[in-house]
Amino acid sequence: MRLDQFIANCTELSRKEAKRAIGTGAVNVDGAVCKTANRKIPDDARVTLDGELLTLRGERYLMMNKPEGVVSATSDSEHPTALDLLPAELARDLHMAGRLDLDTTGLLLLTTDGLWSHRVTSPRTDCPKTYRVSLEEPLTEAAEQTLTTGVLLRNEDRKTRPATIRRVNDRVIELTISEGRYHQVKRMLAAVGNHVVALHRLRVGEIVLDPELAPGEYRALTRQEVASVGPG
Repeated sequence: MRLDQFIANCTELSRKEAKRAIGTGAVNVDGAVCKTANRKIPDDARVTLDGELLTLRGERYLMMNKPEGVVSATSDSEHPTALDLLPAELARDLHMAGRLDLDTTGLLLLTTDGLWSHRVTSPRTDCPKTYRVSLEEPLTEAAEQTLTTGVLLRNEDRKTRPATIRRVNDRVIELTISEGRYHQVKRMLAAVGNHVVALHRLRVGEIVLDPELAPGEYRALTRQEVASVGPG
């Protein structure tokens, strides 16, 4: 794990603030001042900030910018998992608070807190998800009307909840839904005669994917982000 990531995961500092602290000489690694933010820190390293020993906090809450080809699972025999992208010490006991398909990218939440993840995924809590959807064909007005009032998916007997749509251009929309049915976004667009070319999750509730995170990168959630998932 990078030194700035480790400090952010152990404290309330953002990565930018952690880099600033490292640059001032406030951080020691194994007894020596370290001013290199991207230094890789082994699991057994002793890191102090202003003389205080840092340790990973009990419950852990992370966001990841999931890349394509990575599965939202703790183990898989065919593909790399989201946990494979994390240091072993940080990945210990983590699970996904909601999943993304193999080819879907973007905001993935990981935590050790089972009650918190239940609030993220439970249909009884108000935790809408927003996706950027790239389409094969331009979205028609009729299709938009159907999606925003509820669409009947194949092999189901009740319509989806109304969705919210923001058009980015003819073939790209931002779609917000408040359910989590199997392959829901892809099936919704198929039901109105279109096809999803690419799918990227931008937001879960009030938690927005950090634009500074490249695919495969992660950071700890802030206290405010964790608290935004209310008590159900």
